[in-house]
Amino acid sequence: MIRRLVAGAALAVAVGLAALEVMMAPTGRDRLELGVVFAAVAAAAGAAVLVLARWTRRSRSLRTTLVATSVLTAAVVAVALVAASTRMFLSDHDLRLVLVVVIFGSVAAVLFGIDASRTLADDLERITAVADAVATGQTGRRTGVARGDEVGRLAHAVDAMSLALARAERERARDEEARRHFFAAVGHDLRSPLTSLRVALEAVADGVARDPDRYLRSMAADVAALEALVDDIFLLARIESGALTVEPVPVDVAELADETIEVLRSVAERDRVRLRLVTPDSASPGGVTPGGVVVPASPEAVGRVLRNLVDNAIRHAPADSEVVIEVREEAGATVVVRDTGAGFDPAFVPAAFTPFTRDDPARVRDGSGSGLGLAIAHGFVTALGGEIWAEPGPGGVVGFRLPRDGAAAR
Repeated sequence: MIRRLVAGAALAVAVGLAALEVMMAPTGRDRLELGVVFAAVAAAAGAAVLVLARWTRRSRSLRTTLVATSVLTAAVVAVALVAASTRMFLSDHDLRLVLVVVIFGSVAAVLFGIDASRTLADDLERITAVADAVATGQTGRRTGVARGDEVGRLAHAVDAMSLALARAERERARDEEARRHFFAAVGHDLRSPLTSLRVALEAVADGVARDPDRYLRSMAADVAALEALVDDIFLLARIESGALTVEPVPVDVAELADETIEVLRSVAERDRVRLRLVTPDSASPGGVTPGGVVVPASPEAVGRVLRNLVDNAIRHAPADSEVVIEVREEAGATVVVRDTGAGFDPAFVPAAFTPFTRDDPARVRDGSGSGLGLAIAHGFVTALGGEIWAEPGPGGVVGFRLPRDGAAAR
């Protein structure tokens, strides 16, 4: 700091002497006398700055610091003028006039400095108050400071921090609610088959089961349901953690849709639902001639997505109705699955792909699924670089699109 003060004092003296040469025709004596005055004033000002710097570090008020700086600045200017005037002016009248002007200017400078410091200090106090409030969790506070200088940029940064923390708090609350819902849903979906298993085991063990084979078949179905639920949970965990890796290869989406229909045809016939595939190469409205819709993707992932969507449509389609699977070339491969059921409630559509959500949350376990099918489909489609959507009813409509240029495998 001392080096900076010495350099500043030398520059001030040099500028003063240069101004003297430009604006006046000084004699050698004038140069010497003003040079001594300038050097003395610069040295005194430097010493005062050192004292002020040490004092301001201990000061607890920015306003006091700014006022002291204003007083010091006015004092340096006043001393320089008075010292120069006593050497250069011969008339007492002129000297008194200069002194009056110096006093007026010094007082005005100090008053203006006090007023400016009040505004700056008030803005900093507002910034400090917001920072303290944010530290205690009050992320809704804002500074209200609009300035273009460093203080304004500081206020903007504090406001941005408060906004980001508020957003993070909302996301944390949503994540916490989703976590509670997830564990409650897992507990519910596990409790039902486990309770059924326990009752069946007790009946067989106590010898009260009149048809043990029927009980064993029921127990086998419950075990299969538990295995499917656990597999889905592990698969969803891999998807959401980013551990799922897909290796894109050329995939005929229409052919996979045809295979999906063959796999689920017995399920559909049991519920008296017809399945129909519409592709660009369909020979007739009721014919099935798949092919021609090829994109880079994972056949296992696309097959799982198709099975989940078609199975969901079958379960929600009314008896003696039709589920249509339409595959078309549209910015890659677009698949839309439609049924004639009630469809999604408009309020439910944003949460349709959230794990363990059902359009009717009051439903109990009745073979209607665990609420993971659409979530898993969403995870696979996202991993393949595509998009998936649901549309509000009437009529169930779920679709997804896979890009023509493939996906960045995760």
